[in-house]
Amino acid sequence: MISSFVKFLILDKIIKFIGGIIWKFLIFKRYMKIIIIQKKEMKKMNKLTELSKEVSYALRHAPWEYELEMDKEGWVSIKQLLESLMNNNKWKNISENDLYKMIETSERKRHEILDGKIRAYYGHSVPIKIVKEEKEPPEILYHGTARRFLNSIRENGLLPKDRQYVHLSQDIEMAYVVGMRRDIKPCILKINAKTAWKDGIKFYHGNEKVWLVDEIPSKYIDEF
Repeated sequence: MISSFVKFLILDKIIKFIGGIIWKFLIFKRYMKIIIIQKKEMKKMNKLTELSKEVSYALRHAPWEYELEMDKEGWVSIKQLLESLMNNNKWKNISENDLYKMIETSERKRHEILDGKIRAYYGHSVPIKIVKEEKEPPEILYHGTARRFLNSIRENGLLPKDRQYVHLSQDIEMAYVVGMRRDIKPCILKINAKTAWKDGIKFYHGNEKVWLVDEIPSKYIDEF
């Protein structure tokens, strides 16, 4: 028969073996938790980097593509920027807080926020503002929009909504780029600008790509 002492030694080894397995499991579980947290943080950082690049592109190089209205110092309404970004499903849940985090985590301070507005510090490849100059428009201008807005446009025409003006494009290509921000298959509207101008609607020449107008009644709009 096995003595009590031998039984004790065997039991002790079993307990230590099981304890070692449990200890290793707990360490592994904690390690995996840390890895998951690190991956989530890395994903957040990558998302903020992507956001910084897109905001920089919008503010420095293509504000008309996002239908942004800049003042003479390059400031843009945060609300306007967010609503433009949210047209892309990638940024549909973006918030003002994300913009603050974007700035805080950036190694190089590319943007600044003040009094509900945001601007890029440097690197503009275009004039930083749209100049409002009342002017006779060309015969035809264009507007890119999402298919889901067509019924409203047919009924009410083009309205500025949260912006100060309706933005019109000088050519079809730019209208398509703008429309793509709202719909992968945007609708391009042809605006009979010269006729509308002759009827008393004021047009403003923003820059070589953009024309501005307070609103466009539906009778001046044709669908391609």
